Amino acid sequence: QVQLVESGGGLVQAGGSLRLSCAASGSIFSINAMGWYRQAPGKQRELVAIITSGGSTNYADSVKGRFTISRGNAKNTVYLQMNSLKPEDTAVYYCNADVRLFAGPRVDYWGQGTQVTVSS
Repeated sequence: QVQLVESGGGLVQAGGSLRLSCAASGSIFSINAMGWYRQAPGKQRELVAIITSGGSTNYADSVKGRFTISRGNAKNTVYLQMNSLKPEDTAVYYCNADVRLFAGPRVDYWGQGTQVTVSS
């Protein structure tokens, strides 16, 4: 199986920065894409940013110019640098990985979530 372990959430004032990290481990043959999603109370989970194995990125309009997604040298880690944070960025942030297992199947995995709270 595959595990995604996230870190880096916390409490920050508006205008501040946080960096989220996510490391994937387990029976991974390759990772097609990794991304970050978030879910605020009473709202649906939404895409924040995604990066493919080729390095292409895509961002939600609400975070463009403020957040940057990147992958580590090992390619099984993903980071989300969040700058100029706003109270509306408050949510639980989830790491996602589109994984090709050694056994063959392509499976979607999720991390446990990390809380980001931005105070005004």
